[in-house]
Amino acid sequence: MIRAQNIHKSFGNLKVLKGIDLEIPQKKIYSIVGASGAGKTTLLQILGTLSRPDEGEVYFGEKKISALSEKQLAAFRNKEIGFVFQFHHLLPEFTALENVCIPAFIAKTAKTKAEAKAKELLDFLGLTERMEHKPSELSGGEKQRVAMARALINDPSVIMADEPSGNLDSSNRDELHDLLFKLRDELGQTFIIVTHDDHFAERSDRIIHIKDGVIE
Repeated sequence: MIRAQNIHKSFGNLKVLKGIDLEIPQKKIYSIVGASGAGKTTLLQILGTLSRPDEGEVYFGEKKISALSEKQLAAFRNKEIGFVFQFHHLLPEFTALENVCIPAFIAKTAKTKAEAKAKELLDFLGLTERMEHKPSELSGGEKQRVAMARALINDPSVIMADEPSGNLDSSNRDELHDLLFKLRDELGQTFIIVTHDDHFAERSDRIIHIKDGVIE
């Protein structure tokens, strides 16, 4: 589904990625692991179209990402890619339901349709009773489940996550990890996840080890 070919990326004189080749199929969980500074997050940002490589190409199916204008890329990203980060990045003034709806509204989905889908997702994620609560009224695990629902709202081809459980205690961390596998198995969702959690990585379909900017 996603192909990265000969990806290079530098920041000034620092070469972060030095020729990454990678293929990621549908309905799988791929974990990206490696020491701090190895290039994990940089690779995730390039795969997620948030950053462009200095050299090389990323393809989604037959779609060549470098051929898209910034406007086309923003629309593509909104529809095809969901993002979950270590810190949930929920907007504090909005309820859980409203936060989940935001990407759908950006995609110009009708309010009634967006809210119906958001309620369905929040119910699936065990948050039926928390839909009208604001982030300050939610636990850390609940906030990340809301963030996951927000990532799923537009039926993306893939969800990309950067240390999604890194800010959670062990109980909420294990709960979130189980949820990811449930989403893979029951919804056929594809995940690319940067993680330092060896236990989670070992459960994933493939571990991608990055060291000094290359895949080991």
